[in-house]
Amino acid sequence: MKQVKRYPIYGVMAEYDTPTQLSDATKRAFDAGYRVMDAYTPYPIEEVSEMIGFHRKHNKVALATLIGGVIGGIGGYSLASLASSVWYPLNIAGRPFIPWPMYIPVTFECTILVAGLSCAIGMMMMNGLPQPYHPVFNVESFSRSTNDRFFLCIESRDPKYDEAAVTDFLGTTGAREVVRVDG
Repeated sequence: MKQVKRYPIYGVMAEYDTPTQLSDATKRAFDAGYRVMDAYTPYPIEEVSEMIGFHRKHNKVALATLIGGVIGGIGGYSLASLASSVWYPLNIAGRPFIPWPMYIPVTFECTILVAGLSCAIGMMMMNGLPQPYHPVFNVESFSRSTNDRFFLCIESRDPKYDEAAVTDFLGTTGAREVVRVDG
């Protein structure tokens, strides 16, 4: 039986007052070698997302959409051609056995439908949604992350993680508060 490695805590989180403080702290954390971290802000901050590595992660939603569109197009064309040429063949006035121009609207609509569905489902799965619980909700001040506070959490999955060292490090970045996040 395969054992799952469990982490006793989720990580250490620091709270900041301004986006500039968060950007500086994120840059310092990345330069110090921390790679498994996340930032929580009331609005998107482009430089922070680049520093924590979102630009290096491959976005597979586009690939899921492409695959879904191809499958939808092939499925729509196959359904239309099988229905009118194999299952219910009607050869009236010498029309072609497979009149492909007639299948273009069905093929297009099936392509769009399946691509859209695979995009939405793929995005939800790759974002880990729905996720009604997350360990950062255990931090009392985290509720202000949607209003006026900025948070940086270095997770315990990081190879360089040491709770005391991370707590000391985040304390030197100008954080308002540094707290342990229980898993």
